[in-house]
Amino acid sequence: MKNLISLALACAIGISVTAGCGKTDSEEKVLNVLTWDGYIPEDIMTEFQQETGITMNFANFNDNEEMLSKLEATNASEYDIVIGSDYIIDIARNQGLLAELDKEKIPNYQNLDPAFLNQYYDPENLYTVPYAAGTPLIVYDPAKVGIEIKSFADLWNPALENSIVTMDDARNIIGITLKTLGKSMNETDETVLEQAKEKLLELKPNIHHLDYNNPHESVISGEVSVAYMFTPQVLLALEARPDLKVVYPSEGMGFGIDSWFVPLNAPHKDSAYAFLNFILDAENGARISEQVLYLCPNQASDAYLSEAFKNNQALHIPSEILGETEFIQDVGEATAIYDRIWTEFKQ
Repeated sequence: MKNLISLALACAIGISVTAGCGKTDSEEKVLNVLTWDGYIPEDIMTEFQQETGITMNFANFNDNEEMLSKLEATNASEYDIVIGSDYIIDIARNQGLLAELDKEKIPNYQNLDPAFLNQYYDPENLYTVPYAAGTPLIVYDPAKVGIEIKSFADLWNPALENSIVTMDDARNIIGITLKTLGKSMNETDETVLEQAKEKLLELKPNIHHLDYNNPHESVISGEVSVAYMFTPQVLLALEARPDLKVVYPSEGMGFGIDSWFVPLNAPHKDSAYAFLNFILDAENGARISEQVLYLCPNQASDAYLSEAFKNNQALHIPSEILGETEFIQDVGEATAIYDRIWTEFKQ
């Protein structure tokens, strides 16, 4: 999902990939970015640098937990702008690693859709700018799968032996396992989590492999016949293979928002505000969303979004189908149990 633009392309347009720090805003026009690889479209990066004269330096991470580790290791002082998912931002906020935004320097902040604001990880909208949102879904090849998949529970059917790819993500996969037990994705009761572990281990025979970045490629090629993936991967798979079928799991679906924030001790905060204001421009917001293939949190961008994008029902899931969704949230001390379960599952 987060690997749509390669690091080689970034280098080809002359962007440094080493994060520098040490000088203040008044001394240099620099923006040190910590992000998933490819999460900012190439044209947006290029135009931002051309229009502002600010040089973007990149450091990447593979998952939210790695991002938090990098932030903690540098005392929130090496990077100027960071992307992360809702639950990990909540943890970073509670650790005091986020800087309060100076919205006077982000006039386009007013373009944001209120539906994406006042979330649990930033209830007063002090720290974050929503960037992308979506719902992970199941897709499968009905020509190869002999059963009709309607739920997460159907992934355990023995008929699907060695035919499934899922994202390599502990909280998501343990979360859907909990859903099959009628529990929350954020369960903290150790007894329930042990039950979820046993249920998850029963899924192993059906798992062909785990892939965080490119699971859609496996279902497109026919290597697997079933996939549980993030929103952009679902859309890419359906674009390449319109014959694939989308599943809206009957147990209820998850929902996530990725947001930008400025670390507490960011060395170039003015550069970060310039970047946030640039991506919150109405037209830029539309261009970003159509390339990263996530819901657009920029209300002013609606006029610039294509009808095909706005009418895609794997992205804009009708409310009567979507029902009540659930965010993945910080589970506190139970995180260690989730980590142990995932380690055992992957052994």
